[in-house]
Amino acid sequence: VIAASACGGSGATRPAPTAAPAPGDTAPSDPGVASPATARPTPPPVVGHPRNDLIPRSVLFGNPERGAPALSPDGKQIAFSAPVDGVMNVFVAPADDLSRAVQVTFDKVRPIRIYSWSMDGKFVLYQQDVGGDENFHLFRVRPDGNDAIDLTDRAGVKVQMIGASVTRPDHILVGMNDRDPQLHDVYEIQVSSGEARLVLENPGYVGFVADDDLELRMASQFQPDGTVKRFKSGDRSAAWVALDEIPSEDQLTTNVVGYETSGKRYYEIDARGRDTTALFAVDAKRGKRTLLAEHPRADVGGGVLVHPKTGVIRAIAFNRARPEWKVLDKSVAPDLAALAKLDEGDFFITSMSLDDRTWLVGYSGDRIPTRFWRWDRKAKKGTLLYSTRPALEGLPLARMHAHEIPARDGLSLVSYLSLPPEVDPDGDGTPEKAVPMVLLVHGGPWARDSWGYNPLAHLLANRGYAVLRVNYRGSTGFGKNFINAANREWGKKMHDDLLDAVGWAVDKGVTTADQVCIMGGSYGGYATLAGLTLTPKTFRCGVDIVGPSNLITLAEAAPPYWKPIISVFKTRMGDWTTPEGREAMLAVSPLTHAGKIERPLLIAQGANDPRVKQAESDQIVKAMKEKGLPVTYVLFPDEGHGFARPENNIAFMALAEAFLSAHLGGTYQPASADDYKGSSLKILEGASGIPGLPAGVGR
Repeated sequence: VIAASACGGSGATRPAPTAAPAPGDTAPSDPGVASPATARPTPPPVVGHPRNDLIPRSVLFGNPERGAPALSPDGKQIAFSAPVDGVMNVFVAPADDLSRAVQVTFDKVRPIRIYSWSMDGKFVLYQQDVGGDENFHLFRVRPDGNDAIDLTDRAGVKVQMIGASVTRPDHILVGMNDRDPQLHDVYEIQVSSGEARLVLENPGYVGFVADDDLELRMASQFQPDGTVKRFKSGDRSAAWVALDEIPSEDQLTTNVVGYETSGKRYYEIDARGRDTTALFAVDAKRGKRTLLAEHPRADVGGGVLVHPKTGVIRAIAFNRARPEWKVLDKSVAPDLAALAKLDEGDFFITSMSLDDRTWLVGYSGDRIPTRFWRWDRKAKKGTLLYSTRPALEGLPLARMHAHEIPARDGLSLVSYLSLPPEVDPDGDGTPEKAVPMVLLVHGGPWARDSWGYNPLAHLLANRGYAVLRVNYRGSTGFGKNFINAANREWGKKMHDDLLDAVGWAVDKGVTTADQVCIMGGSYGGYATLAGLTLTPKTFRCGVDIVGPSNLITLAEAAPPYWKPIISVFKTRMGDWTTPEGREAMLAVSPLTHAGKIERPLLIAQGANDPRVKQAESDQIVKAMKEKGLPVTYVLFPDEGHGFARPENNIAFMALAEAFLSAHLGGTYQPASADDYKGSSLKILEGASGIPGLPAGVGR
């Protein structure tokens, strides 16, 4: 992820008109030093053996049959995504007959993954960027596929959704950085006409809160010391006045959820004066706060159930190992109790009709692909809409077991272990024998791993590896003290947490100390590079996906719209503008220690990545070559921070599992030229490091 949210000042009464893809469908020091003489030789031949009972890569990483559904406000239609000539596009169908779906978007290159309905149900809204550059534009199209226009048709703009409205359903609020790349000015757009009206020329705010009338009510501004100052509008015509401050230690855990439709109350998730976040209702006029829900060991996370018309929060979830719902409105208690039994896994509510009669509900489980249901509240009956990946139904997917692993300083690390089914036939999470393990490190770092469907964990477990996913310090969901324990601990205590988790797995007989690979994307990619440089003898190999190699160049090359929140990085990563801060960041930058790498390394990068630019991968590859150290480096010219196109995901996974098989000893699915068909993959270095690579691929 490597991103900081504008905490303390974003949110709206209505969810911004976006619908995310289903979960799973969208990363003490070792003194050992390697010299060219001890660096790894040319990779050996494949150690694992091909089998004919493997889950195909295409089933896990190809297009789903359908993506996440979005219900129209009147409950009569459903929008969903589905592949057309290999590209995910949006369709609209009657809610009770998806076979009558009509295609409404026609992208031929890149999947459309963000979409929802306008509040009046007359349009589908969707976002799209170009080649992964994250300069998302907002489009609208009618449910019959006609009258499509770009609502934000301005060169280089990155749109931010601020609010939608029940009372003004033909209008939305958006931010656009067309005037200043660092700042998003606020515009009100009439969806039907496409007309945009400037509401506020942004003087330096990041994050706005609007009410249901689409009036701006709050704004936030990050200070150099990491404090967030919040401002409010005195009335509809007054200038902004100071509201309060959020200390730097609370900036990632305090945020406004949104206003009720009446505008009299708003909801806030707040950690000030406490560790874990709690939900408060706040009187907008008097400022009186009422505590609604809290959890002693978990933050708010996993779902918020808001009444579609009134904006009243009726239930909220807390997530430590798995989501736990807290009911605030007794009228929804029977629904939530019934939904907990309707299907496997943990449920999440994606959308609902304005009359509150119909909900769309998804289920994420460890042994199922994501499934979606239509829930009739009056009848208390669910109807299965579809499984996103029906080809996975009934296949031997690995169980996922939650554990709390103790760190050396006493912190508890909520982690998830998946085992190959053949070494855990009873599914109790205890292997019959030790197996090779992949430590799969999540990105962020201000994000988290969760229980449920995870395609990469399933692929690795199916290939014979144990998979351990660790919520190291800095991960979200476990209280602000846990997050703040990671401040300026990149490559230090954050890395120790990963080492402690590996030690736990060895002690439990999951694996042996010489059979562990580290793999991850974004921050997980940094953790991979740190693992192979700061502790060069610990891991048997590494797979880095869009990971930064130098913390200073990462910070200095941040996208312009991150500049107003740069204090987040200075507080939590390090201050590169001071001599001592710069020295400390260089000390934990993998590039500084590139010459110490002695274990096999695979690096993958998107050429258009705006967060971790290609230079981050280029420079460590160059340093390794100068030291005579072999590395395999692959580039995707049409991708950004991660890989969206299924052709690229399949191609990369073909490379990765062959690489792991050669160096970690698991099995693999043999690749053919078809596995790379349609991919933009370029192998810039080390093609010989990929066993079984078809001739001409990536050249």
